[in-house]
Amino acid sequence: MTVKDSNGAELKDGDNVTLIKDLMVRGANTTLKRGTMIKGIRLTEDENEIDCRHEKIKGLVLRTEFVEKA
Repeated sequence: MTVKDSNGAELKDGDNVTLIKDLMVRGANTTLKRGTMIKGIRLTEDENEIDCRHEKIKGLVLRTEFVEKA
C-alpha cells in the first residue's frame, strides 16, 4: 500500500507533515491552523488516513488530502 500526501509525495512511518488547511477538531473544541507541523506520523490500514499526535490532541487521525510532507 502506498500512502501519498496532497502533492503526491509518498509518506512513511515517522515522517513529519504540515497542514495545508485550517482544521476544526471534533470533540476537542480546537482548530489546528494551516502550517502546523505534525511530527512522527503513523500509517493506518486506510491509505487516505494517518494517525498522529499533537501536543493538544492525542489520538488524532488526519486525512492525507489535508497534509503535505515537510
